[in-house]
Amino acid sequence: YAIYFTITGLHGLHVIGGMIVIAYLIFSANSKWAKMPDKFTNRVECTGLYWHFVDLMWIFIFPALYLIFP
Repeated sequence: YAIYFTITGLHGLHVIGGMIVIAYLIFSANSKWAKMPDKFTNRVECTGLYWHFVDLMWIFIFPALYLIFP
């Protein structure tokens, strides 16, 4: 069960990290968009890819752990 809780904790840390980056992008959107829209758009896309990757990994890890440790 230690593996399960370790992976759950790591997932939680990645989610918190993603939330911090998303909050930064939301609060700095006006100034960044006005100065350099192309660079800001790239940051938003990369953040979205990171967020979806974390969710996708959890979709596969969570059921696999339940099948391994019934």
